[in-house]
Amino acid sequence: MHIMEGFLDPIWCAVWFVIAIPIVALGAKKVIELMRDHPEHKMTIALSGAFIFLLSSLKIPSVTGSSSHPTGTGFAVVMYGIATCAFLSTIVLIFQAILLAHGGLTTLGANICSMGIIGPAVGLGVWLLMIKAGLKIPVALFCATLVADLFTYVVTSFQMSLNFGFEYFVDYLTNYAVTQIPLAIVEGILFFMFGMYLINNKPEIFDIAQGVADAKKEGA
Repeated sequence: MHIMEGFLDPIWCAVWFVIAIPIVALGAKKVIELMRDHPEHKMTIALSGAFIFLLSSLKIPSVTGSSSHPTGTGFAVVMYGIATCAFLSTIVLIFQAILLAHGGLTTLGANICSMGIIGPAVGLGVWLLMIKAGLKIPVALFCATLVADLFTYVVTSFQMSLNFGFEYFVDYLTNYAVTQIPLAIVEGILFFMFGMYLINNKPEIFDIAQGVADAKKEGA
């Protein structure tokens, strides 16, 4: 859910930047360490970023000053955590703002917080609960992806309401829901199928995933 250029007051642009910057910086550090310590994951990290770019570029007009689209962040956050997901999302959002007129540079902090941090964080929480409960990885990936997508639009609605008034919050949610709920379900199915492919062909890729390694240790 990208908030477009000029649709947030400068004070809120600054607030969201202040929240986002340290998390993105931590993510950059973690990506460097991950590539150094686990070079076999370079392709998977690149693929995670590609998912975010491709899916979040499928823009559908929604609430005035914003847009609806899949986010593609579910896989990145369950594999590598919130900070890494935030860093990958930032790269994508900067590219889209500069070259595709999708989102904006002044609203970059807000878009990072919604799509790259808070939405994925809720999705990661769902993933960890599912893995703890013993559900299969593809099912957990479906749920995490769907929830990360939906909560991104909830956060965007909150951000827009902070700027324009909370009396519009329900209106934003309702308008987003028309497009976002179907998109979230489709995105969840896509990552369910991708999870099935990985489990059948490259199950070792999940050894580093958030929660999976711990679950394997507990079962050892």
